Amino acid sequence: MEDELEGVVRLLVEKRWPFRLHATYDESIGRALDTFEKVNREIPFNGLHWFFDHAETISAHNIERVKALGGGIAVQHRMAYQGEYFIERYGATAAEHAPPIRKMLDAGLPVGGGTDATRVASYNPWICLYWMVTGQTVGGTTMYRPDNLLDRDAALRLWTTGSAWFANADGQKGQIKTGQLADFIVPSRDFFGVPEADIKDLVSHLTVVGGRIVHGDGDYAKLAPPMPKAANDWAPTNAYGGYWREPALGGNQPGRAAPSAQRKALLPFADCCVKPCAVHGHAHTKSWLASTPVSDEKSFWGALGCACWL
Repeated sequence: MEDELEGVVRLLVEKRWPFRLHATYDESIGRALDTFEKVNREIPFNGLHWFFDHAETISAHNIERVKALGGGIAVQHRMAYQGEYFIERYGATAAEHAPPIRKMLDAGLPVGGGTDATRVASYNPWICLYWMVTGQTVGGTTMYRPDNLLDRDAALRLWTTGSAWFANADGQKGQIKTGQLADFIVPSRDFFGVPEADIKDLVSHLTVVGGRIVHGDGDYAKLAPPMPKAANDWAPTNAYGGYWREPALGGNQPGRAAPSAQRKALLPFADCCVKPCAVHGHAHTKSWLASTPVSDEKSFWGALGCACWL
């Protein structure tokens, strides 16, 4: 593995091409860093942007090695969805800093926030922000100690100015500031004022990218361009309009249109319990009875999570 990785990284550094490597476990990260350091001795990285994705179990020692090579770490909220399974396998103590976001920031690393939407997690950014602030999974399990939690300002910065570094766009986007790209949203409620438990239920009423309105609902619906139909006829978005959210079911709320006929059909199921699971909606029985292969290491991060390089 090291020989092949060295050849690829050597080419990337020679061409000054930024690169990323997906890695979950500290053992894999250590082997990759051995290779990166070898290449760096011959062809200095010298400010080239590179980073690891995920890094749930990275050690303090390897965080320092990443910093020495000028790299960063992009974290995703896979643990918000897989935290219970991780605890079952490795124990609650191991989960307290998986990933160790606060240690990464304290070390001075560039850190970006995001989702692993292609696999285990939803693309919904609010669930990631909720997870960073509370340290809880979508199922309500508390994973992190206070020293691995972020305040709301720090969490939001990872999604804005923090992630800009990873796109070689630091100083160009991430802030509402003269000269930066006009990307912003109008949230449904005040992110800094709502109770922590309500962060994951926030939505955007208006989304502007590069100065163009790309999404709008409620009072802003008339400003939004028409939503293109999903390419696949079977796509749920063609029937339900996008990410499921509880406020949209009720209708007759400030800034929201009355529910469609399809949503009205769902209303009888909306009150079957106090609060739906953010992953399964109200299909709790199905998720409880599912046979999850948490004892199989390959399945844990494969079928249930990220099947890329581990």
